[in-house]
Amino acid sequence: MQLMIEGQSHFQPFGLSYWGFANLNKGVGSTTASYDYHIGVDYHKSYSHLVVQDSNGKTLRSGRVKNERQSLGGFLERYRENSHAVVEATRDWMVMYDWLDDICDDVVLAHPWKVKAIADAKIKTDKIDATVLAHLLRADLVPEAWAPSERSRDLRVALRERMFYVRLRTMTKNRIVTVFDRYPEQTTQLKKLGDLFGKAGRVQLAQVNVSPIDRIQIDRGLDFIGDIDVRIKQSEATIRAMTKANTNVKLLKTIPGIGEFFARLIDAEIDDIGRFRNPKKLAAYAGLVPSTYSSGGKTFHGKIIKQGNKWLRWAFVEAVTPAIASDPQLRAQYEHLRFRGVNKARVAIARKLLTIAFQILRDQRAYELRGESPTEGASRYPGCPDVYLASPAGLGCAHRGEWETGSRTPPCDRSQKRH
Repeated sequence: MQLMIEGQSHFQPFGLSYWGFANLNKGVGSTTASYDYHIGVDYHKSYSHLVVQDSNGKTLRSGRVKNERQSLGGFLERYRENSHAVVEATRDWMVMYDWLDDICDDVVLAHPWKVKAIADAKIKTDKIDATVLAHLLRADLVPEAWAPSERSRDLRVALRERMFYVRLRTMTKNRIVTVFDRYPEQTTQLKKLGDLFGKAGRVQLAQVNVSPIDRIQIDRGLDFIGDIDVRIKQSEATIRAMTKANTNVKLLKTIPGIGEFFARLIDAEIDDIGRFRNPKKLAAYAGLVPSTYSSGGKTFHGKIIKQGNKWLRWAFVEAVTPAIASDPQLRAQYEHLRFRGVNKARVAIARKLLTIAFQILRDQRAYELRGESPTEGASRYPGCPDVYLASPAGLGCAHRGEWETGSRTPPCDRSQKRH
């Protein structure tokens, strides 16, 4: 059975009878019944294809428009009243999403992979894609993706800028190090310095005996690293200003292994913790769940899934090293799991950190380690006997008193040394 669009069977939708595609022209869901116009948008880099349908599925207008606010407004001028639109969450979707939000009464952000699973096309064109989206919207069958708030979107841009500069600095350092592959004797001496790009290391790099062309590469690389350091500090200042009054960041920093940067990154990527019913949903969103293959009564679990928010997954996995170094309970659990493999143990601890973060953000209470005297009003974290959730008045982890007197480095600040 195939869905007919403009008289031609262009695509074979998956699970047609289950999703009800065969009856798209006979009725719409109660959610969309109040709208007169249903707009499907196939968004591209420089242009978009739009299809406008009425409540009966009749195409009122179809065409290509430039990705300009004025062009889009002119195309939809007659269909502004009582309309809603759908656009897929592709690259830079927020541009079209914001424009449509100013024109239509409601905008739906569609999940690209799930749309493809529902309605896979044998013949694929921009017009067909936009028409399919309009049909799904009219029938209230659009698999929705989360549209982050403007605050989170801006913070993500600032955080990605910092990550770009840090990676660029790392690439430049690696390039300088490769120069010394041609000088084995010099390499032996430089290894004794430890941090090659610290103060002592840079002095040695400026004096080391190399060929003229390699000297030019080293000097230019060091100058470039200095410029990048300035940009990183400027980026961090911008991020601090954006999250100055953010309570979530302060709460996340109480988790072992989570420093300033990771706290801000996690907060920006999660956006609203209320959209996740439980920690399992958040773990699936972050991609910290195993792949599962089940058939014929047999179930197999493999590596963690490739889908998910890569930034959130990276943050929690990277936080494992400083977390197990500062938290004895997490360290003990890591050692217990390490016999299964280092990577499996790291993922398990990362999943635990994610679960703690979920509970902390949901209850707006800080993390405290079991074994220390909990602050007044603290409560046991259900399902995890090693964790206390402090009252907001006692914001901080169990070691706060030690680092305030200077006798101990706060666990939640140690991860900063790695970035």
